[in-house]
Amino acid sequence: MKVLYATAECWPFAKTGGLGDVSYALPKSLKKEGIDVRVILPKYSTMPNYLKEQLKEVAVFSVDVGWRKQYCGLLEMDLNGVKFYFIDNEYYFKRDGEIAYLYGFGDDAERYTFFSNAVLEAMSILNFYPDIVHLNDWHTGMIPLILKEKYSHSKKYRNIKTVYTIHNLQYQGVFSDSIIEDILDIPRDYYNNGDIEYYGGVSFMKSGIVFSDKVITVSPTYSNEIQTEFYGEGLDGLLKSKSYKLKGILNGIDYDLNNPLTDGDIFVNYDINSIDKKIENKLKLQEILGLDINPDIPLIGIVSRLVSQKGFDLISYMMPEIIRENLQVVILGTGEHQYQSMFNYYDSNFPNKVSARITFDSAFAQQIYAGSDMFLMPSLFEPCGIGQMLAMRYGTLPIVRETGGLKDTVIPYNKYTGEGNGFSFKNYNAHEMLYCIRKAVKLYDDKESWMGLVNNAMNTDSSWKKSATEYIKVYEEIVNQKG
Repeated sequence: MKVLYATAECWPFAKTGGLGDVSYALPKSLKKEGIDVRVILPKYSTMPNYLKEQLKEVAVFSVDVGWRKQYCGLLEMDLNGVKFYFIDNEYYFKRDGEIAYLYGFGDDAERYTFFSNAVLEAMSILNFYPDIVHLNDWHTGMIPLILKEKYSHSKKYRNIKTVYTIHNLQYQGVFSDSIIEDILDIPRDYYNNGDIEYYGGVSFMKSGIVFSDKVITVSPTYSNEIQTEFYGEGLDGLLKSKSYKLKGILNGIDYDLNNPLTDGDIFVNYDINSIDKKIENKLKLQEILGLDINPDIPLIGIVSRLVSQKGFDLISYMMPEIIRENLQVVILGTGEHQYQSMFNYYDSNFPNKVSARITFDSAFAQQIYAGSDMFLMPSLFEPCGIGQMLAMRYGTLPIVRETGGLKDTVIPYNKYTGEGNGFSFKNYNAHEMLYCIRKAVKLYDDKESWMGLVNNAMNTDSSWKKSATEYIKVYEEIVNQKG
């Protein structure tokens, strides 16, 4: 089985969020299962220099983008047994700014049409014609349509199947319909018949949904939710009509990178057999944050983008009540100004109870996962979520709202049976969230029950092996389809 995994970002080369993590970890797991998987992504100028130095040039060729003929360099390197290819064009991918700003430019439609065309051309350059092209989010959504429109005459391309993973339906890649002739160079019929039209614009994500052989969401619950008006982002009708090719597969986390026994970023290493050492991480974290150093005060961690999707309206509304509880809160993240200001206010006025780091720091994030007792993630919607799985891996119990991947991964504590691996509440309601927090804080005083729940959390299987197996079943299913 040959798979070409096309993505706009991939750790450690370029990453803004969960897509970057998935694009590294899933191919690595597929490779371990015997799949000939190769990853292809843009060569951004922000790639770390130590990685750029390892790149080898494969070829130079031209790529059509509408009426333009653009330079394209193709480079490669191997990392952890997986081959990575990079599409190089400084006009499109050398942009000023931090690595967090890979997209959001006025010419994004042209940039990722170039990338899409380059991916398809690279197959013939490499003489690598995969059974499956695995596509991710809006940036690659046009590839199935371009494959159908421009390559169906070729015997080598004709049998290539496409799998399209939606990581977050909210970001759809919608642009003016003027790009149809100017950039995409496809018949306007695809727009007029509704295949790529979205409220007067052209949607790259809609193209991916319509023309791919299989559409995957990153959790089973999210695949059902997006077929409803509340979660569907204007595509719920389309997704309902395509439900026969829609499937939810949970993301995993990389167990090699996220292992409390070997993690070099945390203060003291531990595992499920030495869980008593976890408290040392908490005490050290309290110390460096200037919080009261006390093992008996529960510490709630938050590592997140500070945006409304993540439930910060609930937290903002309830912060006066939360700080009255016998607990501490540590926040790491950046995002919308209102939430940054809110957390900075509580940090300044309640320094012994609240610590806010308005930045991104991957090492500090690991210290929060290891040092906190609880992890708060009350999302409005959550396609999968990774924070709750990382927290459980480090023996930190998640407090989540029952939506998307949070519902699929966090089993609420049952006080009668001792089952569960965290705490959850159903409705997007601030009082329900506060009740759930209080429930967790109360259980924290019952050390025997608490440690039983911590053991359950650390025994939860969130590895990529399980997810990779599910993806392989999907690949085999569509490759074996007739016609």
